[in-house]
Amino acid sequence: MLLEIEVLQPRDVAGALEGGADRLYLTTASGLSPDLREASAVLREAEVAVRVQLRLNDGRTTTGGEFARLVGLAEEYVALGAEGVVFGFLDADTRVDVELSRALADGLRGVPWTFSDAIDECLEPARAWRAVESLPGCDAVLAAGSPRGMASGYEELLAQAETRSESAELMLPGPGLLAEHVPWLKRAGVRQFHVGRQVRPGGSLKAYVDAGLVRSWRLLLDS
Repeated sequence: MLLEIEVLQPRDVAGALEGGADRLYLTTASGLSPDLREASAVLREAEVAVRVQLRLNDGRTTTGGEFARLVGLAEEYVALGAEGVVFGFLDADTRVDVELSRALADGLRGVPWTFSDAIDECLEPARAWRAVESLPGCDAVLAAGSPRGMASGYEELLAQAETRSESAELMLPGPGLLAEHVPWLKRAGVRQFHVGRQVRPGGSLKAYVDAGLVRSWRLLLDS
């Protein structure tokens, strides 16, 4: 069972590692790409794989100029020590933008990556999952089943995992994940889990990742 912990700054790293994280997901409070100085500081502290957020605007698409910046940014993150990156694009019809996502994946020369929770905004989830499954290099899909988190999307996400083993293998349940969701998702074949606010005291982004809270998730996944 892989446990991925969301970190926002270097001070989050120690708690994540002490608690038993297998991988870190580096992003910012705004959900955009961290600057290179912050990324470098986190990567120096990390003793496990780190995937870094690739996103330069609040939307789910990008422009030609931004695309070139994203490729360059990804290369710099990898050069600093990142194991992979996180991104995901949708088109004007709120479907997975396969062409754009594939172009960025091809530009990363075999770097593993996670499709972002943009998939939760797709109006046809089953179609979206099949599209993501076809993308090269993608070995995880951060998802909650709904833009409102797993409180609203858990049942749909579980049904997708139970119905399609290919989805279960890629699924990285994340936003709003509760302890009671884990046993059922494990039974459906899910083998990786993402935790963010749940490991911060009070669920506050102003609090650092707490080793004890991370350890409770580690024990839950391993039980």
